[in-house]
Amino acid sequence: MRQKFFLRVAAAALLVAACAVAASAQVAPMSGKVTLKQADGTVVPVKDAVIDIFRVDITGKFQTKTDKNGRYVHAGIPFQGRYSLAVSAPGARPSYVANIRPSQRPENDFELIPGDGRRLTLDEIKQLSAAAGAPTEGGQPSEDDKKAAAEMQKKIAEIEEKNKKIESGNTIVTRTFTAGNEALKAKNYEAAIAAYDEGLAARPDEAGLLINKAIALTNRGVTRFNTFVNAKDEAAKDLAYKDWRDAADTANKAVEAIKTMPAATDPEGQTKRDQNKIAAMGARAAAMKFVGTKVDRSQADAAYAAYVEYIAVETDAKKKSEAQFEAANVFFEGGVYDRAAAEFQKVIAENPGNADAYFKLGAALLNTGDKAKYQEASNYLSKFAEIAPDTNPLKADAKSLLQFLKENENIKPMKIETPRRRRG
Repeated sequence: MRQKFFLRVAAAALLVAACAVAASAQVAPMSGKVTLKQADGTVVPVKDAVIDIFRVDITGKFQTKTDKNGRYVHAGIPFQGRYSLAVSAPGARPSYVANIRPSQRPENDFELIPGDGRRLTLDEIKQLSAAAGAPTEGGQPSEDDKKAAAEMQKKIAEIEEKNKKIESGNTIVTRTFTAGNEALKAKNYEAAIAAYDEGLAARPDEAGLLINKAIALTNRGVTRFNTFVNAKDEAAKDLAYKDWRDAADTANKAVEAIKTMPAATDPEGQTKRDQNKIAAMGARAAAMKFVGTKVDRSQADAAYAAYVEYIAVETDAKKKSEAQFEAANVFFEGGVYDRAAAEFQKVIAENPGNADAYFKLGAALLNTGDKAKYQEASNYLSKFAEIAPDTNPLKADAKSLLQFLKENENIKPMKIETPRRRRG
């Protein structure tokens, strides 16, 4: 999340004492009220705003906070002296008043506006005060003061311009993210991708937009590939392949953007970052599955690696188990049957009740073409037929393969025990 830095520049004039002070007066109170003008124009008191009171004629500093009504008071301020006050509060732009005397301004109210909650230093107050044309240390600003003030004004102008761009970007990102998600939910992938692209034009490294664009591209690729299968439309196949490549690239950008983010400083921010990391790696693995099994089978290892990285961060047990199956299936769909068989063995060890894993393991062993593995293939296919529900669409395939092994290789399945679930 980007930090916003606001400084408020306000004119401040040096006040000259207009009346004598009794020699017996040693300390005086300084008080006031702090309010916040919200985006809707309402003004509310600010609780726990910090009031930094800097003595500027000699070195000294005092501090107090506002109560629930936004009131503050400090009763121990030396009466003889000049002071600068800085006010800060979470979610507010800081404010200040410079070079005042308690005898003339014992009461100082502040109306803040939304900002980043930053606290001003005394040097910044001096520079801002000089920039506003106020005299310092009882006289006119020195050349060094003027130079420092000019630098501060330049810095402020740059920061304000940056903040304007951030605010504009926030508005665009929020709008396009919402529009894109609505289109994605409605399976209008063209509209979803267009919305996400508009947001990414304003903020190219926005992880949420990148993640959901990758998902939309992957799903559009599936739709286009189905058009190819059903209508033998070669152009649709080429477009599907491009979508899957683009989806993998987009998801990878999301992963890298999250990895390079500054560490969150609060639990909520860290939780959001972790969730985005899981989502980005999941989207990348899903896209790479199609790249490694349909577009370019030489990418099967890269697709498998994407699943391994995703599984390592996924915290949901069900999703983790599903991802382990898909990681093994990458090799099966990619025609790397020895690797597929080894991976499905791992899946069964982790989840012995996964019926489809028995089918895939049996089919992978059969597809190696190694007749020494046919008996084992028959055993696993038979185990699948035993535990899979009748509604499982692979059941007819399993029966057909078992019949082939019986009639052509004279192999009958042998009963195998369901392995115990591996405990972590």
